[in-house]
Amino acid sequence: MKAIILAAGVGQRLGKDGQIQPKCLLKFSGKSLLERHLDYLRHYQIDEVVIAVGYQAEKIQDEIKALRAENWVSTVYNSDYTKGSVISLWTLRQHLAAGDDLLLMDADVLYDRHIIERLVKTNISNCFLLDRDFEAGDEPVKLCVKDGYLVEFRKQLASNLTYDLIGESVGFFRFENAIARRLASRTEQYVAEGLHDQPYEEVIRDLLLETPEKFSYEDITGLPWIEIDFPQDIQRAQNQTLPQIEIAEKINFAKVDSLESKLKT
Repeated sequence: MKAIILAAGVGQRLGKDGQIQPKCLLKFSGKSLLERHLDYLRHYQIDEVVIAVGYQAEKIQDEIKALRAENWVSTVYNSDYTKGSVISLWTLRQHLAAGDDLLLMDADVLYDRHIIERLVKTNISNCFLLDRDFEAGDEPVKLCVKDGYLVEFRKQLASNLTYDLIGESVGFFRFENAIARRLASRTEQYVAEGLHDQPYEEVIRDLLLETPEKFSYEDITGLPWIEIDFPQDIQRAQNQTLPQIEIAEKINFAKVDSLESKLKT
C-alpha cells in the first residue's frame, strides 16, 4: 500500500508560524508532524510514501534526509502550489493511477496513530474517517450519513439536506486502485476546466455522490486529533491534543509490556 501526503501549501492562516516553514514541519514534543506521519506509516508497514511539496519544498526534503527516509519517501514538486490543492492532486496523477491501493492524507494533522491503524486494517475498500465530536461551523469538512450511506462531504451543507449522522472528516482516506484511478482522471478534468481553485475534497465528493455504494466510513470518535490551520490550533494541539496522544501511547506501551511479560512466563 502507498501513502500520499499533501504538503505543498502555504499556511497563510497560521500567520508567522505558517510562513517560516511548511506546516508539516511544525514540531510538538520535539517531533515534526512529518516525522510523526512517517513513524506511524512505517509502523503499519506502508510500502511507499509520496509527498506533494511546493512551498519551501527544500525544507521538507531536508527533513526527509535528516530522518534517513530517502529510500522510502519521494517528493513531487507542485510549482503552482499557490493555486489550490486540486493542483497538488493533479501533480500526483501518475501515482494515483499507478494501480496501487493507497492512503491519501493531509499533512497538517496531529493525531493518535490508531487513526492510521483504522485505515490500514479496515475491510472498507474506499474509506473515510468520521469524528462525531466536532465543533459546528463553516470550517469543518462534514460527512453526513443517511440510511447507512454517505450522502454529503462538504463544509457547507444544503439547508434541505437530511441525514441520520454527521461528523467531521479527518482528512485521511483509503482508496482502492480503481477509485484512485478515477480520482486521477477527475482531477485532470477539474484542471482542464479551470477549477483548480476548488478544494481537493470537491473531487472526492464527486466520486462519492456518483457511486455512494462504493464508499463507507470508520467512526474514530474518541481518538485525539487536530487539523492545524490557525494560531489557536497550535495552542490546542500543544495543550490538549498532544497530552491525550501521549497518554494513549503510555497506555498502549503498558499493554504491550504486560503481554510480553505474560508470554515470557
